[in-house]
Amino acid sequence: MNQQVPFDPQIPLATPIGMAGERGVRAPLVWDQLARTLLFCLAVVAALTFRDYGISTDEEVQHIYGQKLLAFYTSGFQDWSAFSFKDLYLYGGLFDLVTALLVPNSPFDEYDTRHLLCAIVGVFGIAGTWRLGRLLAGPRAGFIAAALLALSGVYYGAMFNNTKDVPFAAGMVWTVYFATRMALQFPRPRPSAVLKFGLALGMALGIRVGAILAGVYLGVVALIYIGLTVRRFGTRAALSDAGSIVLRSLPALPVAYGLMAALWPWAVFEPLNPFRALFTFSSFQHLQFSLQTLYSGAMVSATDAPALYLPVYLLIKLPETVVIGTSLSALLLVAWAWRTARDGGSWLPVIRYTMTILAAFLPIVMFVAMRPTVYNGIRHFLFVVPPLTVLAAVAFQRIWTLAEARSELAGRTVALALAATATVQAWTLGTLHPNQYVYYNQFVGGLKGADGRFELDYWGNSLHEATKELIAFIERENDGNTPPRTYTLTVCGNPLAVRYDLPPWLKLVNGIEPDWRRADFFLAFTQSRRCPSLLDGRPIIEIGVDGVPLSIVKDRRRVEE
Repeated sequence: MNQQVPFDPQIPLATPIGMAGERGVRAPLVWDQLARTLLFCLAVVAALTFRDYGISTDEEVQHIYGQKLLAFYTSGFQDWSAFSFKDLYLYGGLFDLVTALLVPNSPFDEYDTRHLLCAIVGVFGIAGTWRLGRLLAGPRAGFIAAALLALSGVYYGAMFNNTKDVPFAAGMVWTVYFATRMALQFPRPRPSAVLKFGLALGMALGIRVGAILAGVYLGVVALIYIGLTVRRFGTRAALSDAGSIVLRSLPALPVAYGLMAALWPWAVFEPLNPFRALFTFSSFQHLQFSLQTLYSGAMVSATDAPALYLPVYLLIKLPETVVIGTSLSALLLVAWAWRTARDGGSWLPVIRYTMTILAAFLPIVMFVAMRPTVYNGIRHFLFVVPPLTVLAAVAFQRIWTLAEARSELAGRTVALALAATATVQAWTLGTLHPNQYVYYNQFVGGLKGADGRFELDYWGNSLHEATKELIAFIERENDGNTPPRTYTLTVCGNPLAVRYDLPPWLKLVNGIEPDWRRADFFLAFTQSRRCPSLLDGRPIIEIGVDGVPLSIVKDRRRVEE
């Protein structure tokens, strides 16, 4: 029988990409404390700012879906309206169902409650990124990974109102974390790791069927482990280990399936329903309209986007540090593999990193090969961002460790460089508030370089801020008092994002003929190029950053009929 000792996930590997080289006995405690402080600060900032974000385009239907799912249970399984409501039944209802349960007892309205809950889940995803980075390369790498993700506008800016993709990304990073713990314990994964993996996988499936990829990652790693065992100990040992891995991993399946069934009932009405949902989302056959997306200055069909659509968006949407760090990590991995093959070293350390590598790159490779329907930049692939930041952190940890080994000054130089880039990135996100998700890096020239070439405010998040500014503008005209008359407003964008903020004296007339053409004020977001020119008027408000407008308001009261 194979007598090899399973990996201990608490002992960092001393490989060329192992990152457990911090000096001093107390260093790991310091980095863990810094990570916890970062998470606490993020939670405080989220609690102070969650009301600054607008209602996204999909939130209304998602909220209704959650209420219908709740009705399914409270009616004793008699109300099946959730499973014929648009295409929402193809998604799990974890976030929406929890929100529906919370709203009646929340001190906030339904959408503020959604935004606060989504922000909490987003911070939880950053915590998962910290734990994954720490597991792979030590406490310092874990802190770097958490900081990199928190400073990624594409993730942080989405934390407040992207109530589908952020919870899924958070669920996936925790699923990958527990799957990695299982892999490091092969061939005898501990029951606690197996059950936690099942819980994480079940909750991720309770958001989106794409979580099935985590099972693929784990299966690939298991095959690699068995292949390495054949090479080192022979076929009999490998078969024994394979049986042990399968038997010990089986308890995760009923846990994951049970959670999925509770959070996504439609998935278990028929055995093949999850695969139907997977096929539908890969081709978006349920879309009954022609959807286009902006890519490199041209509108392209969402069903026929270029193969490089996702890689290019990742290249320009992620902070430069993440892009550079991930590239360095890939080079380090290639160098390590080449050296291992040349010197005949052990390939077993590959188990530690394979799960995260697959989580970061396999969905991108699948996109390039299969070219599924895609739009809104990387929104549907937000779940690859946490593992990408972890790989970047692994590279920076390695560079930092090598610099410390060379001299104390070199180590401090690396630390100062990372701190400086983090400060600049934090400042940049601060200037974008509350529209951090429109961030673009300097590889495309920032927001100015992306304007007109790539998608910006596709959620219409800036409409909320523009509406508040308009209300303040009218009140200033009336010396801070309630206006003596009712004003009318028409909007080119998501009406709900505006209607929710309106006082009684400002009436939304969207769709009411001919009132909308005669409205006193016109509000438009610039994501749709035709919106700003739909109606004329005197521009009075512009919500934007660095000279790039995201939403504009026109005063039409003096427009001649």
